[in-house]
Amino acid sequence: MNESGEQYSSKQIKLGAIMAYISIAVNIVAGLIYTPWMVRSIGQGDYGLYTLSVSLISMFVLDFGLGAAVTRFLSKYNSDNDQESINNLLGIVSKLFFVLDIIISVVLVIVYFLIGSIYQQLTFEEIIKLKVIYVITASFSVISFPFTTLNGILTSYEKFIYQKGCDLLNRMLNMALIILALSMGYGLYTLVTINAITGGINILIKLGIVRKITPVKIHLKHKSRKMLKEILGFSIWSMIITIAQRLIFNIIPTILGAFSGSISIAVFGAASTLEGFVYTFSTGINDLFLPKVSRIVLKDDNQSLLTLMIKVGRVQFVVIGLLFTGFFTIGRDFINLWLGGGFESAYLCTLFLMLPSLIELPQHIAGLAVIAVNKVRSKSFIFILTSLLNVVLSIFLTRQIGVLGAAVSISAAYLLRTAAMNVLYYKQLNLNIFTFFKECHVKMSLAFILSILTGFLLPNLITVNGWLTLGIKGLLITAVYIVFMWFLALNTYEKNLFFSAGRKLIKKILKN
Repeated sequence: MNESGEQYSSKQIKLGAIMAYISIAVNIVAGLIYTPWMVRSIGQGDYGLYTLSVSLISMFVLDFGLGAAVTRFLSKYNSDNDQESINNLLGIVSKLFFVLDIIISVVLVIVYFLIGSIYQQLTFEEIIKLKVIYVITASFSVISFPFTTLNGILTSYEKFIYQKGCDLLNRMLNMALIILALSMGYGLYTLVTINAITGGINILIKLGIVRKITPVKIHLKHKSRKMLKEILGFSIWSMIITIAQRLIFNIIPTILGAFSGSISIAVFGAASTLEGFVYTFSTGINDLFLPKVSRIVLKDDNQSLLTLMIKVGRVQFVVIGLLFTGFFTIGRDFINLWLGGGFESAYLCTLFLMLPSLIELPQHIAGLAVIAVNKVRSKSFIFILTSLLNVVLSIFLTRQIGVLGAAVSISAAYLLRTAAMNVLYYKQLNLNIFTFFKECHVKMSLAFILSILTGFLLPNLITVNGWLTLGIKGLLITAVYIVFMWFLALNTYEKNLFFSAGRKLIKKILKN
């Protein structure tokens, strides 16, 4: 890509990042608004069923790695300016998605008739409710499945503003309708239906955007054994990775449903929601870098890749560290004010779920490089082994200590997986992972540790008796964290990033 092309790419990444973080902020606010309403209006039991239905269906609605294959190959072909191969690839993938959609539909029908046998801890009334929301969610999943490629197309063409804008619009519409439904006294079935409707609208808008602003022309009649072999070779291993990821997280509600009951599922649902906020906020810009990483890999420039990994990783560590320190300090009080009684154990569960993120998430650029150079086979072995360990460990620990055992097992599996992936980065990508840890984690560790120690002392100094005192404590630990990071960790480039963002924000405020 020439200089003007790189400038366009950088602009799209910056604007896409802004849209991504606005969307993330809306997601967090939305969750804080309607999740407590959902729990209080429909009860912990129904909230647990809602979480269970989503996790159950997600275990079967797999794209078998085709979504990852689309993003990877489209980014590669775009780097080579090969539009014909893009159109041919999408033609083959579209036919594969159609076949998979039929298979998934059959599997979901079979699972429907087995729900009562699988979840024997649930009451008869809970089984009936679960079946209803299962039908709604499964129907939407089957209809939307063939359109999985839309995000991959927008990402590969670096149309991040449109992609993130659609996601933002979808979330705001979803939030508005859910708030309206809850205020009018509607319950569980309405919430699930709203999710399906807004998801469908989002698909239609993205479909129109792809047809209007990209040169994509899907060649459904195209046949190529070589291309099919390449797609399947990549997607099969990506499918294994996807299955392994879902065994780590999405299977937990099923294990809790079998051995603990719906209340434990609700507690885990709250903890996973909070962890999801951290994950989403920390990785909001990661998918924007795949086309750029693909171009670096094409040049076989490991030093540039390591430089990008360190630059992005340090910024992500600052964000993750702030979120972890903040939750460590005010999380217990926040959960009590947010959800009320019955969710006390969600605090420790969330901390265990968040802990591996401090090491894993800042390394996401290396994860994108694994996709770009097609080393997903090695990655799949690591993921499947640690996922199986998580299943065995979570069953054992859930029986012993309930929902906390599930969180501990996930944390252990993630940490082991991250360690194994670092070996892969070092040996197969030739990335100096030791340099990365030195520049990222080691150089920022003092500021982070001092912030954690301060957070440990704050609860003894300030007693939270409402949202106001909680906010004061949150602002105080945030200020302490920023001071420590500013003087002990951030370099000149990172300080300029914050100065630049601050100046732009002030200018916009003054204009208004």
